[in-house]
Amino acid sequence: IDFCRYYAVQMRQIAGEYAHNFPGEDNSLLFRPKGVAVIIAPWNFPLAILTGMTVAALVTGNTVIMKPAEQSFIIAAKLMEIINEIRLPEGVVNFVPGVGEEIGPELVGSPDVDLIAFTGSQDVGLEIFRKAADTDRRQRSVKKVIAEMGGKNAIIVDGDADLDEAIVGVMESIFGFSGQKCSACSRVIVVESAYDAFIKRFTGAIERLKVGPSDEPSTDIGPVIDERSMTRLDEAIARGKERFPTLVAQDVSSMKSKGSFVGPTVFIDVPPDDALAQDELFGPVAVVMKAKNFDEALKIANNTRYALTGGVYSRSPANLQKARREFEVGNLYLNRSCTGAIVDRQPFGGFRMSGIGSKAGGPDYLWQFMTPVTITENTLRRGFAPQTEIK
Repeated sequence: IDFCRYYAVQMRQIAGEYAHNFPGEDNSLLFRPKGVAVIIAPWNFPLAILTGMTVAALVTGNTVIMKPAEQSFIIAAKLMEIINEIRLPEGVVNFVPGVGEEIGPELVGSPDVDLIAFTGSQDVGLEIFRKAADTDRRQRSVKKVIAEMGGKNAIIVDGDADLDEAIVGVMESIFGFSGQKCSACSRVIVVESAYDAFIKRFTGAIERLKVGPSDEPSTDIGPVIDERSMTRLDEAIARGKERFPTLVAQDVSSMKSKGSFVGPTVFIDVPPDDALAQDELFGPVAVVMKAKNFDEALKIANNTRYALTGGVYSRSPANLQKARREFEVGNLYLNRSCTGAIVDRQPFGGFRMSGIGSKAGGPDYLWQFMTPVTITENTLRRGFAPQTEIK
């Protein structure tokens, strides 16, 4: 609902022509839709992200092909039912469910497609870029790609941080929705002077987490999306256990017959360059690293290809200002969790290998779905030619 209302207001503000006239010359800048937009949405926010990207393409005048993740196509079908109720002309919005590996390349590679808006993994996003850049002689435009591709997000806990706030915020950022958020924290960087106290309290907090079915009110961590994701995470955890000590590794093997459960797992003494501290895992798995001081913590935090979200817990105004200047992320959160961006309040999106394009829910997001056109007219005319009807 926030996306729908916000983009409607934004489009009213930017619609029309921008005039910059001089004596004898009229100049106008106007915006036209790109054409056919393919919307490829993830399963983790199966309604919000799909709706946001679809409405952005629609309100700017494009026709839309909605391709949801196969894990959540029923929710997308319900969205299509709502769209049908508002009686748009037939063919303006089209619902195309299917397995991504099968129909994704066909949609992205079609010469009739002008724009692809994607949210998902880095591997899939980069493949979309490659496919979109492979031009077909039948296509009439270079395809525009908007992509949000995840992160390896860090929260820094400063030496003077309020640990009551930090523990709660870090826990929410790592384990909320079983860590299945592109904004989720998966690296905790603690300044040395606070490390021991943080570790003690953090360990106790994790050990109290209950893994169980999502429909049980007492559950803290539900299952991950499917068996494939569970297997991938279990393999990553097994590799980590072979090389690094675990702070906590909750055993949920007895529950796997009932669902795709992965226990909360936190590793320590992991080098910043190790794959465990570099690769997005998309689950309830994290590493805790020690830094000598705040400057080193920032250096470790920036040591990743991604640049999506980040957080800092500190009571030092100087360090908070330093983080504002030097923490290289698209969404920086100070003294709060690093997830939960709200439309307009926190426009969302990263850079570097976290994606390309303007921030969703922000004031410049809609411009990406349109093509600017400049029209200039010489008005120094010597009269008008009469319009004559020819019979």
